Amino acid sequence: MSAVDLRVAIVLDPSLAPGLLANTAAAIGIGLGAVVTSLGGVVLTEAGGRPFAVGSTRPVPILRADEAGLAGLFQRAVPAPAGAAVVPFPRFARAMHDFADYAAAVPLRDLAQEPLDGVGLAGPAAWVRSLTGSLPLLR
Repeated sequence: MSAVDLRVAIVLDPSLAPGLLANTAAAIGIGLGAVVTSLGGVVLTEAGGRPFAVGSTRPVPILRADEAGLAGLFQRAVPAPAGAAVVPFPRFARAMHDFADYAAAVPLRDLAQEPLDGVGLAGPAAWVRSLTGSLPLLR
């Protein structure tokens, strides 16, 4: 997949409270950036000579889908094509404040049967569009 063909989308459950929406989007964004490193990691310098890290090299639309829509999206997205990433945020993760606990819980759960608060996608534009093309923006 070329960098030109790369597309990103984060899909969230609109019934979440604003703080939970923000937290879910942030966690998914970190996951996508860690897997698809071309999404960030660029340092630019502004006219005053101050360097800063770029948040994203691509637009990141935040879309919405209800619980059933998120479940279907996750199931259609996995397995992802080569070079793509799928980052789900299962609702049970919110109660865990230690990553080791989360990592131990995941193999015991079927994410296709778990409520998801959000799903992030990064990959070939046609693949991401085929999964998210009919979803509205979160407003």
